[in-house]
Amino acid sequence: MISDITTAPSLLITGTDTEIGKTIVTTAIAAYWQTYLQPDNPTSLGIYKPIQCGSGDRELFQRVLNLDQSPEQITPQYFDAPLAPPIAALKAGQEIDLGLLWQQFNQLRSQKQFVLVEALGGLGSPLTNEYIVADLARDWALPTVLVVPVKIGAVGQTIANVALARANKIDLRGIILNCPIADQTEAEIADLAPIDMIESLANLPVLGRIPHLQPQDREDVTKLAHAATGLELVRLGL
Repeated sequence: MISDITTAPSLLITGTDTEIGKTIVTTAIAAYWQTYLQPDNPTSLGIYKPIQCGSGDRELFQRVLNLDQSPEQITPQYFDAPLAPPIAALKAGQEIDLGLLWQQFNQLRSQKQFVLVEALGGLGSPLTNEYIVADLARDWALPTVLVVPVKIGAVGQTIANVALARANKIDLRGIILNCPIADQTEAEIADLAPIDMIESLANLPVLGRIPHLQPQDREDVTKLAHAATGLELVRLGL
């Protein structure tokens, strides 16, 4: 799969691992778009999660955001088992169709002003037995942002994913910190995810931080949009 474009009105939101806040960041940015950037045309933004294994993400997008997309338009390939895509597909007696994912992505882009693409797992997560998220980011020529959870290991996981991005010549625009742990002090956050160290080692900017959001706040468009106000979204193309 080789992309025939060099730029795209889109952004890939990936992370250092699974369950680290990609969906929260995606939803917060989408809520910001709908609330502040295009309040008169909120459905001008598209949400795309090419593959989903297990319920959760696209259901949240449909429940919380003002979208005019069907479940299949958000996620063309959906598997019940919460496992890596090639394993979940095998258990369902199906295969990952990379051509379908690319086709549906282009169709969505032709209908929207901007498309947020949420990756599955980190850049090293497998989409097939031979293809990982980093391959997709490269082949689709997707500007990319890396979500990093504020917890032990944040620096090392960041540097590993940045190295993978550079090895694949991915257009990695920067890093967004996400706070998955409640009641962290500013001092604790600084110790776990020191911005100066991350920026120095990664040679990339930290574009802001999403605060910890309680489960009910993740369902509130106003609070989600406010959580994204501290992000440098212009540098991400929005």
